[in-house]
Amino acid sequence: MNSQELLERYGPRESMDYDVVIVGGGPAGLAAAIRIKQIAVEKNLEVSVCILEKGSEIGAHILSGAVMDPRSLNELIPNWHELGAPLETPVNEDRFLFLTQKSSYQVPHFLLPACFENHGNYILSLSNFTRWLGTQAENAGVDIFPGFAAAEIIYAENNAVGGVITGSLGVNKQGEPSEQFQLGMELRAKYTLFAEGARGHLGKQLIERFSLDRDSDPQSYGIGIKELWEIESAQHQPGLVIHTAGWPLDSNTYGGSFLYHFGKNQVAVGLVVGLSYRNPYLNPFEEFQRYKHHPAIRDTFVGGRRISYGARAITAGGINSLPKTVFPGGALIGCEAGYLNASRIKGSHAAIKTGMLAAEAAVEALAKNRSHDELENYPRAFQQSWLYEELQRARNFKPWMSKGLALGTLMVGIEQKLLGGNMPWTVRNRKADHEYLEPASQHQPISYPKPDGQISFDRLSSVFVSNTNHNENQPAHLTLKNNTIPVSINLEKYAGPEQRYCPAGVYEYISVADKPQLQINAQNCVHCKTCDIKDPTQNIVWIAPEGGGGPNYSGM
Repeated sequence: MNSQELLERYGPRESMDYDVVIVGGGPAGLAAAIRIKQIAVEKNLEVSVCILEKGSEIGAHILSGAVMDPRSLNELIPNWHELGAPLETPVNEDRFLFLTQKSSYQVPHFLLPACFENHGNYILSLSNFTRWLGTQAENAGVDIFPGFAAAEIIYAENNAVGGVITGSLGVNKQGEPSEQFQLGMELRAKYTLFAEGARGHLGKQLIERFSLDRDSDPQSYGIGIKELWEIESAQHQPGLVIHTAGWPLDSNTYGGSFLYHFGKNQVAVGLVVGLSYRNPYLNPFEEFQRYKHHPAIRDTFVGGRRISYGARAITAGGINSLPKTVFPGGALIGCEAGYLNASRIKGSHAAIKTGMLAAEAAVEALAKNRSHDELENYPRAFQQSWLYEELQRARNFKPWMSKGLALGTLMVGIEQKLLGGNMPWTVRNRKADHEYLEPASQHQPISYPKPDGQISFDRLSSVFVSNTNHNENQPAHLTLKNNTIPVSINLEKYAGPEQRYCPAGVYEYISVADKPQLQINAQNCVHCKTCDIKDPTQNIVWIAPEGGGGPNYSGM
């Protein structure tokens, strides 16, 4: 049943009014909410704020490396240390390695550009940090609703965004209300801030509706695959940050790895693969698993224990791909807009800063009794901020590195080390990631080693330790515009790339009556959004499942 049919059967929705509704309880959304409340206290204003979070709790869907630059946190909550923020381990050593299949070469520290230096930063679990930030928001008077996914956007008569509608609960696989049915609620707002993270499904609709990306390069993405390990104490070096480039990826595929030592005998390890790769046989999950067996990396994990697993798409286009971030009634903040600095592999500091800037613009507008118009002071303040300068210096990193490891390394070195990021030219990207995929006939299949169950693993056992769960009696949240395309185009022309680029085993081709058919195992989905990005025909559309579904990350 569609929304109109549900309304006709069950009557009008319940509705709540707020000054500001924030969609997404990550660092950007939480920072915005906290900053709104801070300014309201300073100016003696009453400003009501709520946050909708589709995860079962704040932090459940948060995944990052993560090394955090505390600059924006220092601005938002100067006494964060006294309040117990879990910035666990200060970075005390950086290593950058170039890998071949059997060897490694460390870059001398004096040759490293400033973007690869992490002294003054902290290694942490971003999911745990987000939980702490959620507590600070609640203490400030913010209403937080975990387990409620924003499913639809409310538009006013003047085409302005007027809030969101939460997804209905208790809808069965056939799309019909079950005995547990609850109609979604309207959350109406004078301004709505969207902080869903990379490739947010509502943000995607807003960008298209308001043509927000008409003056920017296509957004570029990477898939980040991560594991959390507990390792032998003899192998643990708290504060050590290792980044690599090269193997296991070929020299024409953008990507690299991270290995962070923090906490009590813990390491975070992961691989980022640019989704502009060309070979449909490439499998990012398998590339990550074989990476851990490299001679320079493997010993870290011998005798250790894998604790958790997850995957998430990240924005990598930087300021060149930044869309217009405001529209009537709202704004895009954090990775929803694409503020991540790919050269530093950092986005949380940018998310916090942009959340703060949008919050300041919103409160200023509310104080003047404005509503449902454009928060023009938000992008204006960004252009005057230190974050704008940082992203300007890094604007060519992803375009150069996408041209190959050798040329990319040379040009990034010249721009960042010799010119300090002050270059007079800008390198553009003109194609979306899915447009780079080439027919299978132009490539050879890649033979990946079988997992040993100790250092490398299969996808299904990995999904198990991500604590992913969905109510199985609900409509699939991975939808197809055309059911014939997977076989007639994806399988025929590209050898079924969805069964390889998905890091959770959601997509598989099975035989039905001796004919191939795509089977979608939606219950496995870790909400990485890779399918929505990389599907060569853009036939797959990711929408929010019933609230509370998906991974439940702890310590990630």
